[in-house]
Amino acid sequence: MVDWKQELLESGRFNKFQEKLLKNGAKNFMQAIYLGYLYNRYRKLKGMNINDPKENTGQLQSNYKEWSKSSQRQQK
Repeated sequence: MVDWKQELLESGRFNKFQEKLLKNGAKNFMQAIYLGYLYNRYRKLKGMNINDPKENTGQLQSNYKEWSKSSQRQQK
């Protein structure tokens, strides 16, 4: 599997600062934050956005009224 940094370098979608950061890594906190930004940009380019909402089809589908009724039945 190709490293995301290497794949981004091969794509040519960066400037000199970004190239240096991708090759050498972050040296301080702000560079680390910027490297995180580059990773998120890479994920969006690849269609792997982690912020896409997913519908909850399993647990936590009941409302408070149903929960209250079930808890009252269990207490009896």
